[in-house]
Amino acid sequence: MLHAIQRNSLKMKSNRNITLSAGDHSDLMRAILDDFAAFFVPGGELIYAGDSGAEWGYFDQELLASLGMTVDHHEKLPDVVLYNREKNWLILVEAVVTTGPIDESRRRELAEMFKDSKAGLVYVTAFPERGEVFQEFLEALAWGTVVWCANEPTHMIHFNGIRFFGPYHTP
Repeated sequence: MLHAIQRNSLKMKSNRNITLSAGDHSDLMRAILDDFAAFFVPGGELIYAGDSGAEWGYFDQELLASLGMTVDHHEKLPDVVLYNREKNWLILVEAVVTTGPIDESRRRELAEMFKDSKAGLVYVTAFPERGEVFQEFLEALAWGTVVWCANEPTHMIHFNGIRFFGPYHTP
């Protein structure tokens, strides 16, 4: 029997809102914010969510600065940046509908961009499902990352070597 995963709300500054443009990419972004964050970043805080219509859909520069980071608006941030204060992790998420998984090149680019972070970095590539787009990019996905699919929101695929190798404990 699998244990139920509890949903937790994502924290945002009370005086800020996020509005995403219409489209497939924005639908995946909403799923990341509503489902991925709720299941896998409990009590997480939103730092950044890009929008295809508006370059800076939501950006909490103060929170990022508190982690030792400043980001130039010309840098190519991942689609979503979340902070897990309890674990001191920055979760960097690329939403892939047509292009852009976290491959080795992108992982190195993000590691360099966030090198001054006081928080550990977690790399996530999000897909709508394990269909054509996922299959197209499967071989390019970098080791040391995880994959999340919106249509199976309580599961992740780990590209982390032996870190997660072992039997599942059942009651």
